[in-house]
Amino acid sequence: MPKMKTHKGAAKRFKLSANGKLMRSKGMKSHLRRKKSKRTKRLFGAKVLLDEAVGQRIRKLIRR
Repeated sequence: MPKMKTHKGAAKRFKLSANGKLMRSKGMKSHLRRKKSKRTKRLFGAKVLLDEAVGQRIRKLIRR
C-alpha cells in the first residue's frame, strides 16, 4: 500500500494551531484594497478557526 500524499494546495491554505485545531486565512485581502477601511484590511491578516464540519476532510488532505 503506497503512502498517502499531502495535498499541497490544502497544506498551503490551512494550518494546525498549537492545540491541534485547523486555522484558515481570510480571502479578499490582495485585490481592490484602496476602498477598504484600515480596520477591514487589518482583520484580513488574522487567522480564523475552521468549521469542524469540513475539518475532517481537510485533516485527511494535509495529513503527512
